[in-house]
Amino acid sequence: MTLAWWCQPCAPVDGAFLDIAQERQRQLTKPAGSLGQLETIAVRLAALQGSPRPRLANVHIGLFAADHGVVAEGVSPYPQAVTGQMLRNFINGGAAISVLARNLGAQMTVVDLGTVTPLDLPGVRQARLGAGTRNFAQAAAMTPGQCAGALQVGRETAQFAAAQGAELFIGGEMGIGNTTSASALAAWLLNCPAADLVGPGTGLDAAGVNHKAQVIEAALRVHGPSCAGPLEALACFGGFEIAALVGSYLGAAQAGVAALVDGFICSVAALIAVRLNPECAPWLFFAHQGAEPGHRAVLQALQAQPLLALGLRLGEGSGAALAVPLMRLACELHGNMATFAEAAVADRPA
Repeated sequence: MTLAWWCQPCAPVDGAFLDIAQERQRQLTKPAGSLGQLETIAVRLAALQGSPRPRLANVHIGLFAADHGVVAEGVSPYPQAVTGQMLRNFINGGAAISVLARNLGAQMTVVDLGTVTPLDLPGVRQARLGAGTRNFAQAAAMTPGQCAGALQVGRETAQFAAAQGAELFIGGEMGIGNTTSASALAAWLLNCPAADLVGPGTGLDAAGVNHKAQVIEAALRVHGPSCAGPLEALACFGGFEIAALVGSYLGAAQAGVAALVDGFICSVAALIAVRLNPECAPWLFFAHQGAEPGHRAVLQALQAQPLLALGLRLGEGSGAALAVPLMRLACELHGNMATFAEAAVADRPA
């Protein structure tokens, strides 16, 4: 039987270049380990890129958008029309991720997987799987076919990034209601109460947060037992854009491109990707720990060390974009600092 594409092997990590990079770090003019995570980033990228001096000049951002039927339960203070309106903002360059992409010199692909109202926007890839997902408080959010289709869209976006020479892939998301879907998925994946994970999303008050948790708990009681694994849970509680993120992380790892994971929603997608294919884990870097309560728990489950903690909860891939300069500087330090021998500086005795 042919394995589903997401179960197929990821690109190998080059252990020889890992050793070479670690040895170079030991020779640089600094106390060993003094640059902390910056050293780890450079060494990991060397092994992933198969290069003694890794680089991150070419960054590609895949931004996935879709609407969520669960918004009918009153889980968001914003109307669903905002999803489509923000797509226009992305293309027109006015959104946070648009500003960040310009400043990073990053290429951005914007994909509409299913806004409630179809939009004919030049510059947006149309990959619609429906007019938003179904309300998971009443039925599974996606059919198995829709879920597989969204995974494939994400994979194709990562493959396109790889074909364009990307050295780093960032997945971003837009979809009113998607913190509710992500919280439901996290509760199922971590087997913990929704109330421990649910946060304000786009700005709910305390009563709204409590209501959102109750909606999720009720849906988990109805649908959770029928989910045989993470793929079924993704179809049941997820969104088109969340499934596309999962596919993009798996596709990037299989294509040999490192991925930088954004906030809570993207980290939930990363956890599903790792559950589906653990080989993708070395290819994932984690940009930040955001303000959503569930994000810490998901990062812990991934054994992830986020690079930043800025209290972010915007999404769009913005937190990941903010971490790119840090990763670039890690590469610059690794590649361009002098060794003790080059600088004629005495090293610590062995």
